[in-house]
Amino acid sequence: MKKRLALIMAMLTVTCSFAACGKDADTVNDQVTADVTADDNAAADTVTEAEEDVQDDAPEGFYHSELTNELIDESLKDQRPIAAMVDNELYALPHYGLSENADVVYEMMNSTANGRITRFMVLVKDWEKIEQLGSIRSVRPTNLILAAEWNAVVCHDGGPFYIDEYLAHPWTDHFSGTFSRVNNGKPREYTEYIVSGDLDRNFSSTGVSTTYTQYYEGAHYKFASESEPVDLSSASDAIEAASVDLPFPHNGSYLEYDESEQVYKYSEYGKAHVDPGNDNAQLAFKNLLLQSCDFEQLDEHGYMIYNCIASNQDGYYVTNGEAIPITWTKTTETSPTRYYDMSGNEIKINTGKTYVALVPSDSWDELEIK
Repeated sequence: MKKRLALIMAMLTVTCSFAACGKDADTVNDQVTADVTADDNAAADTVTEAEEDVQDDAPEGFYHSELTNELIDESLKDQRPIAAMVDNELYALPHYGLSENADVVYEMMNSTANGRITRFMVLVKDWEKIEQLGSIRSVRPTNLILAAEWNAVVCHDGGPFYIDEYLAHPWTDHFSGTFSRVNNGKPREYTEYIVSGDLDRNFSSTGVSTTYTQYYEGAHYKFASESEPVDLSSASDAIEAASVDLPFPHNGSYLEYDESEQVYKYSEYGKAHVDPGNDNAQLAFKNLLLQSCDFEQLDEHGYMIYNCIASNQDGYYVTNGEAIPITWTKTTETSPTRYYDMSGNEIKINTGKTYVALVPSDSWDELEIK
C-alpha cells in the first residue's frame, strides 16, 4: 500500500508539472492545479480517498481496467483506448465487434435532421484484439470533446468543418478514413471497418502515442468493489428500472434488464442488437448513465453540438433493475464527467460495461424508466 500511495503522490506531482505544457491547455491545467493545490487539507483528503479506492486484489500480471474494473492484462495498464465512431443507421446494421470489444458505448443524437438519428462512440481499451469493428463513419464536435476526457484516440471517417477546431487541440489524436473496406454488398459509405492490424499500422505510421499522454487526467469512473457491489434498492429515491426507453425517435433505442444475467440488453429498430462477429451475442451493459443535455443547432442541415461541458445537470444511474436520479458535471474538455447522487456524493458504479446516453434536454421528460 505504501508503494501505491507513493505512486499516487508522484502522479499528482507530474500532473502539476504538466500545467505549463500545451497550447490551448491553460484552462484545463489551471483547473487541475487548483484541484491539487487548493490547500493541505484538501490534498490530504484526496490521498485518503485514493487510498480507499486502490485495488490490491489483482493477481500478479493483471490489473483492474479503468474503463470497466474488470481484470485485464497488466501490459495494457498505460495503453490509451480508442473511441470509434460507429454508424447507427438501420442500413448500417448489423454492427460487428461491439458486444465483444466495447467497454463503454456512448449513444447520442448525431443530427437534428432524419428523426434525430443517433450514432455510437465505442470505447475499446484492448484494441489489439479487434477482428472487425464497425462500420466506421464521421465524427462530430461532441464526440471529440467526450473522447478527450478518456485521452482516447478517435477513429472516424471525416466529418463536417465544425470539427476542425477540436482536431487542432493538442490533446486530440485521431485516425480518419484509414481503415479497411469490407465487401458486404452495401454502398461504400457502409463498408469501412477496423480490422486486425489496422490500428497497429495507424499508430506506427503516424507516431501517435499508444500510451496515455500528458493530457490524461486519471481514472474516469469510481467503481465499487466486486465483493460489495452497488445496490440501489436501499436508496430512498430509487425507482424500479426493468426497462429504459430512450427518446430517440429514429431508431427507438431501449434496454431491458435480464435478471438472470444481471445486465441490460440493448435493442433498436424494434429488435435485439446482435453481433454476427460474436455468435450473434446481444449488446449488453452492467451500468447505464443517462444524461440530460442541452444542445445547439449549428446550421439548417441539422449539424449540432451538445453543451456537454456543464454543471449540475440532470441524469440517472441505472444498474441491477434499479435507478436513482443523479447530477453530472464536466468542467473542461479533458476533465472526466463526474456523477453525483442527490446528496452531492460522487457515485460508485458496478464492475462491467457501461452505456452512456446523451438525451436532448427538450425530450428528457419523454425518457421512460419503468
